[in-house]
Amino acid sequence: MESEASSFESSETLAALVASTPLLEESWKVCGVADALVDSNFAVNRVGGTAYVGFSGVKLGAGVDQSCLNLVPLPDELFSSLCLDGADPAMVHAGLLQLFQSVYSDNLFRDQMVEIMNTSKSIVITGHSIGGAIASLLTLWLLCRLQTICSVICITFGSPMLGNESFSRVILQKRWAGHFCHVVSQHDIVPRLFFSPSCSFQFISEENKTQLFRVVLDSLGVVSRGECKSSFCPSGSYLFCTNNGAVCVDNGMVVIKLLYLTLLNGSQSSSLEDHLGYADFIRKVQWQFIENRSFMGGNIPESSYEAGITLALESLGIASHELNSEDAKEALKKAKKLGRTRNLNSANLAIGLSKINPFRAQIEWYKTSCDNSVEQMGYYDSFKQRGASRRGFKVNMNRIKLGQFWDSLIDKLEANELPYDFHKRAKWVNASQFYKLVVEPLDIAEYYRTGMHLVKGHYMQHGRERRYKIFDKWWNTENGTDHPTARSRFASSTQDSCFWAQVEEARDGLIKVRAESDARKFIKMLEDVTKFDQYAKRLIENKEVSQDVLAKNSSYTKFIEEWNDFQSQLQLLQPQFP
Repeated sequence: MESEASSFESSETLAALVASTPLLEESWKVCGVADALVDSNFAVNRVGGTAYVGFSGVKLGAGVDQSCLNLVPLPDELFSSLCLDGADPAMVHAGLLQLFQSVYSDNLFRDQMVEIMNTSKSIVITGHSIGGAIASLLTLWLLCRLQTICSVICITFGSPMLGNESFSRVILQKRWAGHFCHVVSQHDIVPRLFFSPSCSFQFISEENKTQLFRVVLDSLGVVSRGECKSSFCPSGSYLFCTNNGAVCVDNGMVVIKLLYLTLLNGSQSSSLEDHLGYADFIRKVQWQFIENRSFMGGNIPESSYEAGITLALESLGIASHELNSEDAKEALKKAKKLGRTRNLNSANLAIGLSKINPFRAQIEWYKTSCDNSVEQMGYYDSFKQRGASRRGFKVNMNRIKLGQFWDSLIDKLEANELPYDFHKRAKWVNASQFYKLVVEPLDIAEYYRTGMHLVKGHYMQHGRERRYKIFDKWWNTENGTDHPTARSRFASSTQDSCFWAQVEEARDGLIKVRAESDARKFIKMLEDVTKFDQYAKRLIENKEVSQDVLAKNSSYTKFIEEWNDFQSQLQLLQPQFP
């Protein structure tokens, strides 16, 4: 039946990996310290080079404004990089965001966070209940700012849902989903609360527990069956814990399905008791994976995959004879299939890369022939000024095909269809960098050849494809720098792939500065051209440009001639522009 599946089921294996580390225990410990503090709603504990920052769910819960139940966009001043081009904004629960802002505005808190960022190799942000939501927002704030300074992970316990589908999607696109692990106990009502539009934190009480349980269960069932769309969407990985073990999944729809199915055999009392019982769950989960696992009932399936599914069901607290067991089994299989699809997509892209590499090789051959041409225009200008030749047409088609391949790769990456660490793998970081250095000059040439700069503006601000900006981040993250690195395997190419766009802007700037009569504007424009001239000379001095830059009839050579001529004329203008 499951012949197409891999030989084992991974959700419980991932859970075992998390449970085998001290992360859960240390995270829960610092949450308890935060609860016990008198004058603070957060606590800091250091274990080696790791700093644990925990938020109290008890104290922060009293500070949520119950009137702020709607979703609001994330403020740019705190989360400036969390935006999706042409999509709905990433939105979060207004009351939780307001609570985070009040925590963030505390000078003591900000000072401690700066000190932690400067002195820690890794940071674990954690919190229980509402404290978990604040931990998630703080982690996002750190990820927006830390870049490669240190590693950050967020572990929450019984945290409520935080944001909408766009919020979840932007976390996927940023490749940040792997930074979040949300621990959910079997019947805990709080992570499921916001799937019922009519419920808020004020309804969580002994008096309302019967009505609350029924309303949340019914609403969650409707959402899990796809009959209604919720305003909230899971993001990151979810670690489902029971007295029998744990499973870990990261697909949003599977998470919602399991939130519903594991609550079906709960009760009004357990929905509140489980929210307060994470210490027991963590201890039991750790021991479950230390001890030898055994089936609680029935025959052991012959297939190792089916055996893994059965163990995962037991870890979810769902017996094989229960009515919801088949739905839970299908959800686990779907999660596994999605995980397996990521690896298959990665393998297929590797095959695709080998197929499109000849297109890049043909462009490299074209570059060599242009650089050695008697016209002495070089690679960039030869392509920009090409006629209706067969060779030029073929190179242009290769340029388009390569762009389509890399765009499809980014689409898969942002749809969570590739492994989490895909953008950090040397194979793809280097391949994307090589592609960018070889092909982007052709994109720039085509942009100015077709006059798009006259319609949209210059390439750097208005024409650069999004894929190149993404590849810049990959390369800079891998090499820990925002500046061109020393020449290595890409030595035949100019190390700044946007060099020619800057040449075009500088030449255009020279034309405009000649006609400028306003002294302040004249000086500003002159400074911009001067900065580029100095930058280009540094690249040449460091041997970070290819030979086409210095070709006799290249655009850069023409810029130097025009610049030298202008500087000579400028001497005559000194009395007018001191």
